[in-house]
Amino acid sequence: MVNPVKPTAESQAHAKKVYGYDCAMCHGENGNGKGDVVADMKLTLKDYTDPAALKDISDGEIFYIIKNGKGQMTGEGDREKPDGIWNMVILVRSFAKK
Repeated sequence: MVNPVKPTAESQAHAKKVYGYDCAMCHGENGNGKGDVVADMKLTLKDYTDPAALKDISDGEIFYIIKNGKGQMTGEGDREKPDGIWNMVILVRSFAKK
């Protein structure tokens, strides 16, 4: 699947807010995979600030993982609309551009 969403300042602000609530505790505030609970849960997560971490993963795959979860990660499921999840994909990809 190709990401159908064009990001706006407002949509990315919403994605950052959701990420801060639901994702940063594990994935880290900047996507480095070193969130507060990673050590306690004995997790090893990808560092999304490294461009190589997502280079072989399509936007559609990232969307699927955010929506449905993977391993111990719960998905956003029906809590977030598809456009919101696509904006999260854009946000995750943006971590490697800094």
